[in-house]
Amino acid sequence: MGRVAPPYTITFVCTGNICRSPMGAVVLRDQLLAAGLGERVVVTSAGTGDWHVGERADSRALSVLAAHGHDGRRHRARQFRPEDFAVADLVLALDRGHLRALRTLARSEADRAKVHLLRSFDPEAAQRGELDVIDPYFGGASDFETTYAVVSAATLGLLSYLQQNLAASG
Repeated sequence: MGRVAPPYTITFVCTGNICRSPMGAVVLRDQLLAAGLGERVVVTSAGTGDWHVGERADSRALSVLAAHGHDGRRHRARQFRPEDFAVADLVLALDRGHLRALRTLARSEADRAKVHLLRSFDPEAAQRGELDVIDPYFGGASDFETTYAVVSAATLGLLSYLQQNLAASG
């Protein structure tokens, strides 16, 4: 009997884990299921801060997700801890501030190498140098729609990356 490979684990990280990172996690999870990779990839999210630990995603984020056919109601905010690097294969920062915070938390070069900006997986955004996902928290419904569009474009690029790399690893 062959060895069963552990699932590939991805963690999305934003500030409070109630807007951007849960949106990314929910959207990618649904894309992975549609692509038949739901069993091979575990997707989580966390925040750099502890302000919202245990809370649901922001109601505006949940509304936008629902309007696009996603269900984010199971989400509960948590804070990213240095120990999370031991589990994660890829840690996706939603903006450069999160990138710096995560690299500071990293205990080794191997941990730091796991940290990337989500939008680096969106070729058009990367080409334009638009790598931050703007925080919609202090905005209105249209800001959450914009965040959804930006996150969705990046997760499609991430899905392509995963399809290629998971196929290569068997």
